[in-house]
Amino acid sequence: MKFVDEATIRVDAGDGGNGCVSFRREKYIPKGGPDGGDGGDGGSVYLEADTGLNTLADFRFQRVFRAQNGQKGMGSNCTGKSGEDLVIPVPVGTVVRDADTGEQIGDVVAPGQRLLVAKGGFHGLGNARYKSSINRAPRQCSPGTPGEVRSLELELNVLADVGLLGLPNAGKSTLISVVSNARPKVADYPFTTLHPNLGVVSPEPHRSFVIADIPGVIEGAAEGAGLGIQFLKHLSRTRLLLHLVDAAPLDGHDPADDVRTIASELGKFSAERGGSDLGQRERWLVINKLDLLPEDQRDARCDAIVEALGWAGPVYRISAAQRSGTDALMYDILQYLESHQRDDANPGGEATPADAVDDNNP
Repeated sequence: MKFVDEATIRVDAGDGGNGCVSFRREKYIPKGGPDGGDGGDGGSVYLEADTGLNTLADFRFQRVFRAQNGQKGMGSNCTGKSGEDLVIPVPVGTVVRDADTGEQIGDVVAPGQRLLVAKGGFHGLGNARYKSSINRAPRQCSPGTPGEVRSLELELNVLADVGLLGLPNAGKSTLISVVSNARPKVADYPFTTLHPNLGVVSPEPHRSFVIADIPGVIEGAAEGAGLGIQFLKHLSRTRLLLHLVDAAPLDGHDPADDVRTIASELGKFSAERGGSDLGQRERWLVINKLDLLPEDQRDARCDAIVEALGWAGPVYRISAAQRSGTDALMYDILQYLESHQRDDANPGGEATPADAVDDNNP
């Protein structure tokens, strides 16, 4: 199925049922009085996070969703049946905005979570409600109120702990395929990855995290070059970014310039997204494809890249194709994530320092 991460739909909540004007008329009961019942409430529209979905492709075929109207009231003080609520399944991680105002309505991030997006109309009142000591035969009732009608913009931001960044052919797909259960397309030409891929990494039994691979970002992506920066939004929920760089580009590019290119596009993306902190997110440098260099040149090439960048953060040296250095990298990521989870769980207590990261891992 085609990967779709944006969709626009319209939701119509049900209208409330009208109240009823009725009088009790039975033999031998000359003064039956008013007995018009209330109408039923209109059904509301909810979005529900469904773990069985990973794309918004279904909304290409159906774009209008309507909940049931409430039934009108009836005589003998019978209340009309309320309309059934409409529950629309969406992938976990869907952001919902009002298409007319741009206001964010909510974000469904937990399996089974429901978000009210259109409230059903309120029921009308029957004439029995208007009976009083001075109005014993009321002939008025109230209509039900209309349900909300909204146009919604749905945007899927995948849920992942770690995101992979890099130019096309930096080895992102190879890395996620060797460290996780993901099986993306891997080839020796650019843009083999056309949509985000998720994989679960388990460095140790019962300890795991989710890693996301997105299509490569190139210079000018903010202006629409390549696949643009539309997929960078899928890294907005990650805690850590791995910036992969090819240690020996076939086109002769300077790897340090490649890193600067991605950093520049991250800054542009953050500015366009209204101050998103993606450009300031924790980022580790991962120098990949060392197997393409002679052993006696590897350390010198890595040191030159780090020095040219003035990189102060963690640096890892790996060969994803040969699975060299990948286990140590994944274990350190697990330690980093668990450390920050403990900090989040105890924000008022003493912070637990993250385990030291060795920037000379083989």
